Amino acid sequence: MALYLEHFGLNEPPFRITPHTDFFFEGAERGPTLEALAYAVLHDEGIVKVSGEVGSGKTMLCRMLMERLPAEVATIYLATPSFARDEILQAIADDLDLKLSERRTVALRELQEHLITLYGAGRRVVILIDEAHVMPEDTLEQVRLLSNLESSRHKLLQIVLFGQPELDATLAKSSLRQLRDRITHSFRMRPLPVAEVVKYLDFRMRAAGYRGPQVFSPAAARQIARASDGLTRRINILADKALLAAYSEGSHAINERHVKAAIADSEFAAAPARRALRPAVLIAIAAALGIAVGAGVQWLLSSPQAPLVPVQAAAPKPAAVAAPSPEADREQLDTELELQEAAEGIAAADAEAPPTPLLTPSQRRRLQAYSTAGQKLLTERLDATRELLDRAPDDGYAIELFVTENPQPARMERFLLRARDMVPLSEVFLIPMGGSAGQRMRVIYGAFDNAQQAQEAERRLPPKYQQAFHTSPRSFGELRKQM
Repeated sequence: MALYLEHFGLNEPPFRITPHTDFFFEGAERGPTLEALAYAVLHDEGIVKVSGEVGSGKTMLCRMLMERLPAEVATIYLATPSFARDEILQAIADDLDLKLSERRTVALRELQEHLITLYGAGRRVVILIDEAHVMPEDTLEQVRLLSNLESSRHKLLQIVLFGQPELDATLAKSSLRQLRDRITHSFRMRPLPVAEVVKYLDFRMRAAGYRGPQVFSPAAARQIARASDGLTRRINILADKALLAAYSEGSHAINERHVKAAIADSEFAAAPARRALRPAVLIAIAAALGIAVGAGVQWLLSSPQAPLVPVQAAAPKPAAVAAPSPEADREQLDTELELQEAAEGIAAADAEAPPTPLLTPSQRRRLQAYSTAGQKLLTERLDATRELLDRAPDDGYAIELFVTENPQPARMERFLLRARDMVPLSEVFLIPMGGSAGQRMRVIYGAFDNAQQAQEAERRLPPKYQQAFHTSPRSFGELRKQM
């Protein structure tokens, strides 16, 4: 039991690193991602992939999915993906209370017959594979074969792979092309931006029973966001240690000093003893040294000089090494510390400087001129669109779904309500556009590094979208110009 529970009026620890579904944070598109994932599992017939960095919340999402699926869905959770090819079949059979033959081909047929029986009884089976990035290639090939199990009309198994970004690299191998082609939906767990970290910290505190004013100051929350890289597991570790630091002082508010103590006590966040200096820092230090050297040269040039007298070379004598005085040591240390502090100040200012927005004032006014009439999803997606267009580089790409000349808010809201059952709503963006014919609305999907990635994603769009819309990749430079 955490020491600070009574101090902060908590019922339970708010920042445990083990997944606890009561603490699922729906901000930063986590909620819409869960909804889209559940829909894909229940209505799609391909393999679903969820990737993200260590500690980004994949296992929490997996647990939430297990809770969200209806009772007629049997979930098989495989937390040890290092199974050999035959072992994964046995693990699935064990969960289904099924005895399989030792011969692989016979075992697959037996499993298929059992799944057909379950399907006929109105049951569906979903396999959730955690840490799939460490799965051997032979086992991944077995996963592909499992995805082929079907009745005369329907797939009998739905498979979801959860893994770190290394999973994407593994699936990119030519030897796994057939498996890669069976992946119909891909979700990415992205780090929390700074604004969402502030909300996340407050949400977790209140989910644990806290009822007072906001505990983490905005500066402390920003500091946690930077040190954690927005990864929820790291946020939890730092927040827990910051609460303990405040408790030890008898404080009920978390400030930057408490977070600094937490960072110093965390290996992933603590700064190394000798950090690499940024170019701006090196310039500052060089300038300081240059001033000192220049002053010395000026002193030498302005001093009276004695005439140069030739001297006979003498045999070299051992040089006497003078012991540095304590005062000189202290002065040198003070100078180094001052330079280090200046360097850190420049680096911090450089890190905190926000990126230059890419939208022009007129483009920003175009976005703001469109009235959402209070429609909730429409307002959220327009805010997300503004953030995307402010930071997406000109050579990045999105997929244009369609352009409509009837962008009435209620109509666009209805489209978004339907869209969240088809695709992750976090990937849908709406761009109001002007023109001689009046206001129009361009609807785009996703944000990709290049045209090739956009084209690959375009082929993975739901069949209904591919039939209804004339989709095409568009660069963000082009999208901004045409606003």
